[in-house]
Amino acid sequence: MVLRLPIAHFFEGVCFGLFLSMSIVTVQLGQCGNQIGFEVFDALFNDSHCPRGLCSKKENEAYQASCKERFFSEEENGVPLARAVLVDMEPKVINQTLSKAARSGRWKYGQHSCFCQKQGSGNNWAYGYSVHGPRHEESIMNLIRKEVEKCDSLSGFFIIMSMAGGTGSGLGAFVTQNLQDQYSSALKMNQIIWPYGTGEVIVQNYNSILTLSHLYRSSDALLVHENDAVHKICAKLMNIKQISFCDINQVLAHQLGSVFQPTYSGEGSFHYRRNPLGDLMENLVPHPEFKMLGVRNIPQMSENSLAYSTFTWAGLLKHLRQMLISNAKMEEGIDWQVRPPLSGLPPLGKMSVNREIHFNTSIANLVILRGKDAHSADVGAFKDPALYTSWLEPVHAFNVWKTQRAFRKYERSAALVSNSQSLVKPLDRIVGKAWNMFASRTF
Repeated sequence: MVLRLPIAHFFEGVCFGLFLSMSIVTVQLGQCGNQIGFEVFDALFNDSHCPRGLCSKKENEAYQASCKERFFSEEENGVPLARAVLVDMEPKVINQTLSKAARSGRWKYGQHSCFCQKQGSGNNWAYGYSVHGPRHEESIMNLIRKEVEKCDSLSGFFIIMSMAGGTGSGLGAFVTQNLQDQYSSALKMNQIIWPYGTGEVIVQNYNSILTLSHLYRSSDALLVHENDAVHKICAKLMNIKQISFCDINQVLAHQLGSVFQPTYSGEGSFHYRRNPLGDLMENLVPHPEFKMLGVRNIPQMSENSLAYSTFTWAGLLKHLRQMLISNAKMEEGIDWQVRPPLSGLPPLGKMSVNREIHFNTSIANLVILRGKDAHSADVGAFKDPALYTSWLEPVHAFNVWKTQRAFRKYERSAALVSNSQSLVKPLDRIVGKAWNMFASRTF
């Protein structure tokens, strides 16, 4: 029997006349969370307002309406307002974020949707969790409550935070715990940034372990992005010479947009999904103890390169499947020798006896196809039982979402959200480093 979270088919309720989406309230925490949050909303807005989106006018209007209801509310003057609450313990980044959104002239944050103080957390997880959290709990939760009250129908919360610092990680864990206490029936997905392996903050390993241990008790799913992997995408696929945090955040925003933008609710349906968070959880978290998810996206390249590139669904899906099983984060440098251990296929060239160890087994996978002829793409290769754990049949472990509407300027694009072994090694490394520091009495 397949275990399903009690959140499956959450809020199926009465369908609104226009099949509008249920809303997601985003909580941006700390410097990292606020900077990424801005790029996410900007990417979502720009994509939804692409002219025609390589589809019919009627379909494009339905896509825009679904995106708007999901992520934006509207002021009286018609300017879209991000459904977001911004939290930081220092004012600088929040002021910059509010200013950038207002300057865009396309969308903005609510005038009373942010909370900041003048004293940061100093990369101290305990200070964020045990001091700032209890001290400012009422003010922060009141802001979130006001944002929730603007939603006709709440799908849940999308919480953006880092694991390495003090405010994002410590206060982020505290706020997520409060959301679980006060909105127990709403979904909580945390988008967390895994720190660079070389180290950004001396105590990042401690902070990361403390964050993960608390989020595992209060969050329904953790969507993980590794800084090292995104940095490589910027360097090798986007051809960026001097990589900034803004560049990294834009890549993250692109990947998140390719997951959260509207898709059809089923094969042959032309209505967009109403409950994106609920559908993601149902498809990807079949057991509450396995909730760490990763994202892969293909193709991803600079606009200059995109103008001279063409893609087929067969080619994109072949690369995406190999990225999955070889645990590659981008299409460049894929190890094509890795094969599913039960596929019965001969190895390509000389394969070491330990090659199968590098095969990335999945619990669940979701492929999201956007663009021309998406309905005709063959995803049969992702249904191979050898890709999945033995306790879940592929019919329950794999799902595909589609829309003819293109994402950004890509005629065809595919995203893969995966619940797999890919994060076991990074987790082992970070636990090992934290333990070594503790054993050396470095704290």
